[in-house]
Amino acid sequence: MPLKDSLSKMEKAEIISEALPYIQRYHGKTIVIKYGGAAMQSAQLCRQVMGDIVLLALVGIHVVVVHGGGPEINEMLVKIGKKPKFVKGIRYTDKETMDVVQMVLAGRVGKQMAQLLGELGGKAISLSGMDGRLLTAKKQDGEDELGLVGDITHVEPAPITLALNGGYTPVISSIACGEADGEMYNINADIAASKIAIALKAEKLILLTDVRGLLRDASYEDTLIPTVTLAEVPMLKKSGILTGGMIPKVDCCVEAVRQGVPRAHILDGRIPHSLLVELMSDEGIGSMFLN
Repeated sequence: MPLKDSLSKMEKAEIISEALPYIQRYHGKTIVIKYGGAAMQSAQLCRQVMGDIVLLALVGIHVVVVHGGGPEINEMLVKIGKKPKFVKGIRYTDKETMDVVQMVLAGRVGKQMAQLLGELGGKAISLSGMDGRLLTAKKQDGEDELGLVGDITHVEPAPITLALNGGYTPVISSIACGEADGEMYNINADIAASKIAIALKAEKLILLTDVRGLLRDASYEDTLIPTVTLAEVPMLKKSGILTGGMIPKVDCCVEAVRQGVPRAHILDGRIPHSLLVELMSDEGIGSMFLN
Protein backbone atom coordinates (compact mmCIF):
# COMPACT_ATOMS: atom_id res chain seq x y z
CA MET A 1 0.00 0.00 0.00
CA PRO A 2 1.48 3.40 -0.91
CA LEU A 3 2.51 5.47 2.10
CA LYS A 4 0.47 8.51 1.05
CA ASP A 5 -2.68 6.36 0.87
CA SER A 6 -1.98 4.96 4.34
CA LEU A 7 -1.44 8.44 5.77
CA SER A 8 -4.61 9.67 4.12
CA LYS A 9 -6.63 6.94 5.79
CA MET A 10 -4.95 7.63 9.13
CA GLU A 11 -5.81 11.30 8.83
CA LYS A 12 -9.42 10.44 8.11
CA ALA A 13 -9.49 8.14 11.13
CA GLU A 14 -8.05 10.88 13.33
CA ILE A 15 -10.73 13.31 12.15
CA ILE A 16 -13.47 10.83 13.05
CA SER A 17 -11.81 10.15 16.39
CA GLU A 18 -11.60 13.88 17.14
CA ALA A 19 -15.34 14.19 16.53
CA LEU A 20 -16.28 11.49 19.07
CA PRO A 21 -16.27 13.62 22.26
CA TYR A 22 -18.31 16.30 20.47
CA ILE A 23 -20.87 13.74 19.32
CA GLN A 24 -21.13 12.55 22.90
CA ARG A 25 -21.43 16.12 24.19
CA TYR A 26 -24.24 17.11 21.83
CA HIS A 27 -26.10 13.80 21.60
CA GLY A 28 -29.72 14.43 22.54
CA LYS A 29 -29.19 18.20 22.69
CA THR A 30 -30.98 20.76 20.52
CA ILE A 31 -29.18 23.09 18.14
CA VAL A 32 -31.02 25.85 16.27
CA ILE A 33 -29.48 26.83 12.93
CA LYS A 34 -30.56 29.92 11.03
CA TYR A 35 -29.85 29.55 7.32
CA GLY A 36 -30.88 31.91 4.58
CA GLY A 37 -30.26 34.93 2.44
CA ALA A 38 -26.96 35.19 0.57
CA ALA A 39 -25.54 32.07 2.26
CA MET A 40 -28.15 29.97 0.40
CA GLN A 41 -27.39 31.19 -3.11
CA SER A 42 -24.87 28.50 -4.10
CA ALA A 43 -26.67 25.24 -4.86
CA GLN A 44 -23.50 23.25 -4.16
CA LEU A 45 -22.92 24.89 -0.77
CA CYS A 46 -26.59 24.56 0.13
CA ARG A 47 -26.38 20.84 -0.60
CA GLN A 48 -23.28 20.56 1.62
CA VAL A 49 -25.01 22.39 4.47
CA MET A 50 -28.06 20.14 4.20
CA GLY A 51 -25.76 17.11 4.16
CA ASP A 52 -24.06 18.32 7.34
CA ILE A 53 -27.46 18.78 9.00
CA VAL A 54 -28.43 15.21 8.05
CA LEU A 55 -25.18 13.96 9.57
CA LEU A 56 -25.79 15.86 12.81
CA ALA A 57 -29.30 14.42 13.04
CA LEU A 58 -28.07 10.88 12.37
CA VAL A 59 -25.62 11.04 15.29
CA GLY A 60 -28.44 11.98 17.65
CA ILE A 61 -28.39 15.78 17.66
CA HIS A 62 -31.78 17.51 17.51
CA VAL A 63 -31.41 20.08 14.74
CA VAL A 64 -33.95 22.83 14.13
CA VAL A 65 -33.52 24.91 10.97
CA VAL A 66 -34.96 28.41 10.69
CA HIS A 67 -34.66 29.89 7.22
CA GLY A 68 -34.99 33.18 5.44
CA GLY A 69 -35.11 33.81 1.72
CA GLY A 70 -34.70 37.49 0.96
CA PRO A 71 -33.21 37.07 -2.53
CA GLU A 72 -35.97 34.63 -3.51
CA ILE A 73 -38.63 37.08 -2.27
CA ASN A 74 -37.04 39.90 -4.26
CA GLU A 75 -36.98 37.71 -7.37
CA MET A 76 -40.67 36.90 -7.08
CA LEU A 77 -41.64 40.51 -6.42
CA VAL A 78 -39.83 41.57 -9.58
CA LYS A 79 -41.61 38.82 -11.53
CA ILE A 80 -45.00 40.22 -10.55
CA GLY A 81 -43.88 43.76 -11.35
CA LYS A 82 -43.49 44.99 -7.78
CA LYS A 83 -40.30 46.74 -6.72
CA PRO A 84 -38.88 45.55 -3.38
CA LYS A 85 -38.88 48.34 -0.81
CA PHE A 86 -36.64 48.64 2.24
CA VAL A 87 -36.66 51.10 5.13
CA LYS A 88 -33.28 51.29 6.88
CA GLY A 89 -32.44 47.81 5.68
CA ILE A 90 -35.78 46.26 6.73
CA ARG A 91 -38.23 45.02 4.11
CA TYR A 92 -41.39 47.12 3.93
CA THR A 93 -44.18 44.54 3.89
CA ASP A 94 -47.60 45.58 2.62
CA LYS A 95 -50.35 42.98 2.15
CA GLU A 96 -49.30 42.08 -1.38
CA THR A 97 -45.68 41.68 -0.31
CA MET A 98 -46.79 39.58 2.67
CA ASP A 99 -48.60 37.23 0.30
CA VAL A 100 -45.37 36.84 -1.66
CA VAL A 101 -43.34 36.31 1.54
CA GLN A 102 -45.69 33.53 2.62
CA MET A 103 -45.73 31.92 -0.82
CA VAL A 104 -41.96 31.99 -1.23
CA LEU A 105 -40.84 31.08 2.30
CA ALA A 106 -43.52 28.62 3.39
CA GLY A 107 -44.54 27.40 -0.05
CA ARG A 108 -41.23 27.07 -1.85
CA VAL A 109 -38.00 27.61 0.07
CA GLY A 110 -38.95 25.60 3.14
CA LYS A 111 -40.38 22.76 1.06
CA GLN A 112 -37.27 22.63 -1.13
CA MET A 113 -34.99 22.47 1.90
CA ALA A 114 -37.05 19.70 3.47
CA GLN A 115 -37.03 17.80 0.18
CA LEU A 116 -33.25 18.12 -0.12
CA LEU A 117 -32.75 16.89 3.44
CA GLY A 118 -34.87 13.88 2.53
CA GLU A 119 -32.90 13.22 -0.66
CA LEU A 120 -29.70 13.19 1.39
CA GLY A 121 -31.01 10.56 3.77
CA GLY A 122 -32.62 12.68 6.47
CA LYS A 123 -36.19 13.12 7.64
CA ALA A 124 -37.50 16.67 7.53
CA ILE A 125 -40.77 18.53 7.76
CA SER A 126 -41.43 22.06 6.56
CA LEU A 127 -43.30 24.32 9.01
CA SER A 128 -44.10 27.99 9.17
CA GLY A 129 -44.68 30.11 12.22
CA MET A 130 -48.38 29.90 11.33
CA ASP A 131 -48.53 26.13 11.94
CA GLY A 132 -49.86 25.42 15.41
CA ARG A 133 -49.39 29.13 16.15
CA LEU A 134 -45.71 28.33 16.49
CA LEU A 135 -44.87 32.05 16.29
CA THR A 136 -47.18 34.79 17.50
CA ALA A 137 -46.38 38.44 16.86
CA LYS A 138 -47.66 41.99 17.04
CA LYS A 139 -46.99 44.83 14.62
CA GLN A 140 -43.48 46.14 15.13
CA ASP A 141 -43.31 49.37 17.05
CA GLY A 142 -41.03 52.18 15.94
CA GLU A 143 -40.80 55.49 14.21
CA ASP A 144 -40.62 53.92 10.74
CA GLU A 145 -43.72 52.50 9.05
CA LEU A 146 -42.80 48.96 7.99
CA GLY A 147 -46.22 47.52 7.25
CA LEU A 148 -46.72 43.90 8.27
CA VAL A 149 -43.37 43.46 10.02
CA GLY A 150 -43.81 41.90 13.43
CA ASP A 151 -42.19 41.52 16.82
CA ILE A 152 -42.52 38.01 18.27
CA THR A 153 -44.59 37.89 21.44
CA HIS A 154 -44.71 34.11 21.95
CA VAL A 155 -43.07 30.91 20.72
CA GLU A 156 -45.10 27.69 21.02
CA PRO A 157 -42.50 24.89 21.10
CA ALA A 158 -44.99 21.97 20.89
CA PRO A 159 -45.04 21.64 17.06
CA ILE A 160 -41.23 21.64 17.04
CA THR A 161 -40.84 19.07 19.82
CA LEU A 162 -43.47 16.83 18.20
CA ALA A 163 -41.44 16.84 14.99
CA LEU A 164 -38.15 16.23 16.82
CA ASN A 165 -39.63 13.40 18.90
CA GLY A 166 -40.82 11.82 15.66
CA GLY A 167 -37.29 11.87 14.28
CA TYR A 168 -37.86 14.81 11.92
CA THR A 169 -35.77 17.92 11.41
CA PRO A 170 -38.14 20.91 11.51
CA VAL A 171 -37.50 23.48 8.78
CA ILE A 172 -39.25 26.67 9.91
CA SER A 173 -40.06 29.76 7.86
CA SER A 174 -40.14 33.07 9.74
CA ILE A 175 -43.80 34.02 9.35
CA ALA A 176 -45.94 34.66 12.42
CA CYS A 177 -49.61 34.76 13.36
CA GLY A 178 -51.01 38.04 14.54
CA GLU A 179 -51.43 38.11 18.29
CA ALA A 180 -55.07 39.16 18.07
CA ASP A 181 -55.67 40.92 14.76
CA GLY A 182 -55.84 37.99 12.35
CA GLU A 183 -52.89 39.27 10.31
CA MET A 184 -49.75 37.46 9.19
CA TYR A 185 -46.42 39.09 9.99
CA ASN A 186 -43.03 39.00 8.34
CA ILE A 187 -40.34 38.24 10.95
CA ASN A 188 -36.59 38.68 10.72
CA ALA A 189 -35.24 35.12 10.51
CA ASP A 190 -32.28 35.80 12.85
CA ILE A 191 -34.68 37.06 15.52
CA ALA A 192 -37.02 34.11 14.97
CA ALA A 193 -34.12 31.67 15.35
CA SER A 194 -32.97 33.36 18.56
CA LYS A 195 -36.47 33.31 20.09
CA ILE A 196 -36.96 29.66 19.10
CA ALA A 197 -33.58 28.70 20.59
CA ILE A 198 -34.58 30.35 23.87
CA ALA A 199 -37.99 28.64 23.95
CA LEU A 200 -36.46 25.22 23.25
CA LYS A 201 -33.66 25.74 25.81
CA ALA A 202 -31.26 24.89 23.00
CA GLU A 203 -27.62 24.09 23.56
CA LYS A 204 -26.54 26.35 20.71
CA LEU A 205 -27.80 28.99 18.32
CA ILE A 206 -25.91 29.17 15.04
CA LEU A 207 -26.42 31.96 12.50
CA LEU A 208 -25.05 30.95 9.11
CA THR A 209 -24.30 34.10 7.14
CA ASP A 210 -22.05 35.36 4.33
CA VAL A 211 -19.24 36.84 6.45
CA ARG A 212 -16.53 35.15 8.51
CA GLY A 213 -17.99 36.41 11.78
CA LEU A 214 -17.33 39.50 13.85
CA LEU A 215 -14.21 41.24 12.51
CA ARG A 216 -12.06 43.90 14.20
CA ASP A 217 -11.56 45.37 10.75
CA ALA A 218 -14.33 44.60 8.27
CA SER A 219 -11.83 44.87 5.39
CA TYR A 220 -9.67 41.99 6.64
CA GLU A 221 -11.05 38.53 7.33
CA ASP A 222 -7.96 37.60 9.35
CA THR A 223 -9.11 40.02 12.07
CA LEU A 224 -11.86 37.62 13.16
CA ILE A 225 -12.79 37.82 16.84
CA PRO A 226 -13.28 34.13 17.75
CA THR A 227 -14.78 34.58 21.23
CA VAL A 228 -16.93 37.40 22.58
CA THR A 229 -18.41 37.70 26.07
CA LEU A 230 -21.65 39.58 26.62
CA ALA A 231 -19.78 42.14 28.73
CA GLU A 232 -17.55 43.01 25.74
CA VAL A 233 -20.39 43.80 23.32
CA PRO A 234 -21.19 47.38 24.48
CA MET A 235 -17.54 48.38 24.09
CA LEU A 236 -17.38 46.79 20.62
CA LYS A 237 -20.36 48.96 19.63
CA LYS A 238 -18.91 52.08 21.21
CA SER A 239 -15.54 51.60 19.53
CA GLY A 240 -17.11 51.21 16.07
CA ILE A 241 -15.93 47.62 15.61
CA LEU A 242 -19.52 46.42 15.67
CA THR A 243 -21.51 48.32 13.05
CA GLY A 244 -24.11 48.03 10.31
CA GLY A 245 -25.85 44.76 9.58
CA MET A 246 -23.72 42.86 12.07
CA ILE A 247 -25.36 44.70 15.00
CA PRO A 248 -28.76 42.94 14.80
CA LYS A 249 -27.08 39.55 14.34
CA VAL A 250 -24.92 40.09 17.41
CA ASP A 251 -27.95 41.36 19.33
CA CYS A 252 -29.76 38.09 18.52
CA CYS A 253 -26.80 36.10 19.83
CA VAL A 254 -26.56 38.24 22.96
CA GLU A 255 -30.27 37.88 23.70
CA ALA A 256 -30.14 34.10 23.26
CA VAL A 257 -27.17 33.73 25.62
CA ARG A 258 -28.67 36.17 28.13
CA GLN A 259 -31.85 34.06 28.15
CA GLY A 260 -30.08 30.78 28.84
CA VAL A 261 -28.65 29.41 25.57
CA PRO A 262 -25.06 28.49 26.57
CA ARG A 263 -23.40 29.42 23.27
CA ALA A 264 -24.32 31.38 20.15
CA HIS A 265 -22.27 31.50 16.96
CA ILE A 266 -22.01 33.53 13.77
CA LEU A 267 -20.50 31.31 11.06
CA ASP A 268 -19.65 31.82 7.41
CA GLY A 269 -22.05 29.62 5.47
CA ARG A 270 -19.91 30.04 2.35
CA ILE A 271 -17.15 27.90 3.89
CA PRO A 272 -17.71 24.22 3.05
CA HIS A 273 -18.72 22.18 6.12
CA SER A 274 -18.41 25.16 8.48
CA LEU A 275 -21.06 23.55 10.70
CA LEU A 276 -19.02 20.39 11.17
CA VAL A 277 -15.79 22.30 11.73
CA GLU A 278 -17.48 24.34 14.47
CA LEU A 279 -19.36 21.53 16.16
CA MET A 280 -17.16 18.48 15.65
CA SER A 281 -13.56 19.65 15.85
CA ASP A 282 -11.10 21.33 18.21
CA GLU A 283 -10.49 24.08 15.67
CA GLY A 284 -13.80 25.95 15.64
CA ILE A 285 -14.67 28.66 13.18
CA GLY A 286 -16.51 31.98 13.22
CA SER A 287 -17.37 34.04 16.32
CA MET A 288 -18.75 32.50 19.49
CA PHE A 289 -20.77 34.44 22.09
CA LEU A 290 -20.97 33.38 25.71
CA ASN A 291 -21.51 34.80 29.19
